[in-house]
Amino acid sequence: MRKKFPVKQVIPKVRDATVLSMSKLSDKTLEKTDILSSFFNDVADVSLFLMRLLRELFSRDFEFKEFLHQCFKIGYKTLPLISITGGIMGLVLTIQSRPVLVDFGAVTMLPGMVAVSLIREMGPVITALICAGKIGSGMGAELGSMKVTEQIDAMEVSSTNPMRFLVVTRVLAATLMIPLLILYADALGILGSWAGANIKGDVTFTLFFSQAFASIEFIDFLPAVVKSFFFGAVIGIVGCYKGYNAGRGTESVGIAANSAVVLASLMVIIVDMIAVQITDMLL
Repeated sequence: MRKKFPVKQVIPKVRDATVLSMSKLSDKTLEKTDILSSFFNDVADVSLFLMRLLRELFSRDFEFKEFLHQCFKIGYKTLPLISITGGIMGLVLTIQSRPVLVDFGAVTMLPGMVAVSLIREMGPVITALICAGKIGSGMGAELGSMKVTEQIDAMEVSSTNPMRFLVVTRVLAATLMIPLLILYADALGILGSWAGANIKGDVTFTLFFSQAFASIEFIDFLPAVVKSFFFGAVIGIVGCYKGYNAGRGTESVGIAANSAVVLASLMVIIVDMIAVQITDMLL
């Protein structure tokens, strides 16, 4: 006789395994749906923030005194850090490049190579990343603390437009001052390159700078200056957005400052990649 299998005992086990796998699948689906929904909510919030910013940007009641104050904070108070960064950029680039050029007998190309590298790429990107760390985090922490302490709500109650007073002034100040800081860093980078060239050589100040500026053309300045304005705008918008939309808890201040630095640095690199591609197609 054939042996009969306990069918009634096997079917409930299979059914339970199927139900368990379906529940896991539904949980993963709900998790992915929540992530996707959160992403689209963030995109909508950023879009509304930018639309409100553009509307207040062209309003008649412009806070000129606060704008000058923010220019002072962003520009003048960042000069020591940018000075050190610019000088070290030129010094390190010269020290690293000189031995290779010596091997090829092309030491005379050193000033022009360093000047073009600093003006076209290294100066704008590195300076913008430094500004993203200092200025972006400062805006995120400052506006985040104002949101936590309900100062932004108090401004709205007192008939003061916080978007116009806090956000527009900071974004415009960053857009204007960061390109100036980049040009200042480029100049100090070339000066640091001259100092690096004199460590193992003997190049006069006049000769070095004449060789450096002989290799620079207007087409080298234009793309760098244009993308510098976009760097400043991106850093200002990201820092203000993260701080303005911070949570109510005290932890949200640190989160806003940290996320502002990370996102602003990432956006600077993305903008630079897009600018390089556009410049390569047009030129």
